[in-house]
Amino acid sequence: MDPSLAVEITGLRKVFGTFVAVDGLDLRIKKGEIYGLLGPNGAGKTTTIRMICGLMAPTSGEILVWGYRMPMERDALIRITGYMAQKFSLYEDLTVKENLEFYGRLYGIPRKELAERVSELLSFLTLEEFSGRLAGRLSGGMKQRLALGVALIHRPRLLILDEPTAGVDPPIRRMFWEYLRGLNKESVTILVTTHYMDEAENCDRIALVNRGRVVAEGTPRDLKRRVFGGDLVEVTVRGRGDPASALSFCRVIDRQVAGEGGPDCALGSAVKLRVLAQDAPREIPAMISALERAGFTVLSASPTYVTLEDVFISVVEGAGRVA
Repeated sequence: MDPSLAVEITGLRKVFGTFVAVDGLDLRIKKGEIYGLLGPNGAGKTTTIRMICGLMAPTSGEILVWGYRMPMERDALIRITGYMAQKFSLYEDLTVKENLEFYGRLYGIPRKELAERVSELLSFLTLEEFSGRLAGRLSGGMKQRLALGVALIHRPRLLILDEPTAGVDPPIRRMFWEYLRGLNKESVTILVTTHYMDEAENCDRIALVNRGRVVAEGTPRDLKRRVFGGDLVEVTVRGRGDPASALSFCRVIDRQVAGEGGPDCALGSAVKLRVLAQDAPREIPAMISALERAGFTVLSASPTYVTLEDVFISVVEGAGRVA
């Protein structure tokens, strides 16, 4: 196994009867990165996570996690891995603090060290004032924070989170990702599944998963560029004539009248262009210069935000992989 990798998966496949949940999946997750499995419900994300954790045996394929072969060497992996399941599964009749202490003792953490660790996590997750509350009486967001605390109690090197923000409000989701970024800065490798496309923007790299297969992989920016062929730039100009003729070095893919007047910009009407550029930061100044030389007034010019949902839909509808 490559020593730079935390997880290496080759040809992973899981079949339930006639249903193929995971179909020939390959993944390479680097140590120290936040890696996201992104896809709709039923895409095979949870099944993949459970096999990585050694909770489920694959039908075929190979899984190496920090050099340990899953599920055969699961006992060795438990010491360095924290796992947060999609469904809250802690003891609801124990308090927040008692849950943290209980799982810490299971990991064999010495009493003094455990007390310090519990105090540290209660502070980190802003749960101090709820430490004596029964877990069953916590709100959804606080349950998620407690589950994360239990997953972190033994200072794992790899944190595996299955839909950690499912069903919680947007402010809690944002707070949760702040926690994860803080952990990542402490060299914790994070593998997270989500069906929230906006959340995946927080990942260093992502794999788009559909019907048990990886249909695209890369950084969020790279995936957007590869699907759309570059960066999308929105330019609004005012003047006479066709502004697209001044941008021969770019590809104008859409043109709309944005103000009063005819389509040829007569009477000072404004025109909005969507332009495909190879490198938006480098080419926007050149676009502005070319338009101004042609006699147009540039009202605005900025990259257009493309969502990962746009990318996912484009890839799936294209019925193929991104090269």
